[in-house]
Amino acid sequence: MYKQRRRTFVRLASFVFAVSSTVFLSAGLLRVSPPILLASTGAFFASPFAAVRTAQEVFTTENTAPAAAVQSTPTQEVQAPAENGQTQADSAAPAAENTPAAAPASTGEPLEARSPVAGEAVPEGMVPLLEQHFQASAGTGYIPTGTALIRNSTSLPDAEVAAEVGQPLPFSVEVNSSQPQVLIMHTHATECYESTEHSYTDPAFSARTTDTAVNMVAVGQQMTDILNAAGINTLHDTTLHDYPSYTGSYEKSNATVRSYLQQYPSIKVVIDVHRDAIQQADGTRVKPVVTINGEKSAQVMLISCADQDGNLPNYKQNLRFAAAWQAQMEGMFPGLTRPVLFDYRYYNQDLTTGSLLIEVGGHANTLSEAMAAGRMAAQALAKLFTGA
Repeated sequence: MYKQRRRTFVRLASFVFAVSSTVFLSAGLLRVSPPILLASTGAFFASPFAAVRTAQEVFTTENTAPAAAVQSTPTQEVQAPAENGQTQADSAAPAAENTPAAAPASTGEPLEARSPVAGEAVPEGMVPLLEQHFQASAGTGYIPTGTALIRNSTSLPDAEVAAEVGQPLPFSVEVNSSQPQVLIMHTHATECYESTEHSYTDPAFSARTTDTAVNMVAVGQQMTDILNAAGINTLHDTTLHDYPSYTGSYEKSNATVRSYLQQYPSIKVVIDVHRDAIQQADGTRVKPVVTINGEKSAQVMLISCADQDGNLPNYKQNLRFAAAWQAQMEGMFPGLTRPVLFDYRYYNQDLTTGSLLIEVGGHANTLSEAMAAGRMAAQALAKLFTGA
């Protein structure tokens, strides 16, 4: 009887969400593109739980600067890119990411934003592009993990989270194994970066492309090569799960990962490589940067998801991995990371005890900055697994 009442409640709540969202959209009070709204509404009829998860993916944002105007959307699904490798600009859709208004949640104290090219004017019709180094400050909600920090955005007590991240890794990676140990893949493979360094960008640039030489596949391939060179047998899936339709990207990547795990049960770690999107209300785009050994690099952020109603029973094991990897990155490359985001999300992290999402820079970073970040993140991961 309880389960029946719960199912009835969830269905009713999902229906109310779908109807109210349509009303708000018509009134201009909700900044969500029609395809995403329809996807969320349609999910209700297929599965009430799928509808709830779709709603979470659309409306949950990661805000990265203290100013309320700055918003970051690590996993949004928006317009598809054109097949020719050029990003598609639709005047009826957002230029970059869907960034619904949300209460700000600072990840720390960023240094003052500045123009990447000093004195460069912003041409008419373009929007400013700024760079910042994001560094976290200690305090409630920030849990030290050796040389790094976890941002606890859950209701779990900080002390409980701290105790968990002090535990050893829940898996053991076999070095120089003939069997795959790591899978790198991309739920949003078409995410991409700025091609050149400027203090402005075209607002119509969606930061999406099917060209695997410049999108997330390029970053993932570099990470794969570094791990393989270190003796960690790593596979790289280059499927464009978000093309031609972004709707259902996570469902598609879920099926892909399950297929790999069935074929290669030796896989311990699955890394979903993305890029973030940090944008102010006026359209200004902000890129997270750090200079390490004289080289400008994008900053990276790991996302480790927390359980909701039993959807991630092994989430604490993933969190251990996130803490260990970030601590290794900070130990080798101080300033490379933003705090690990520990939050109530999903992102297919129930499939292994070594499943994480990594944001390599944002849509305002250049490709070269992202490649530098991906290289250092992979070097730190190799060090974590090999000790060499």
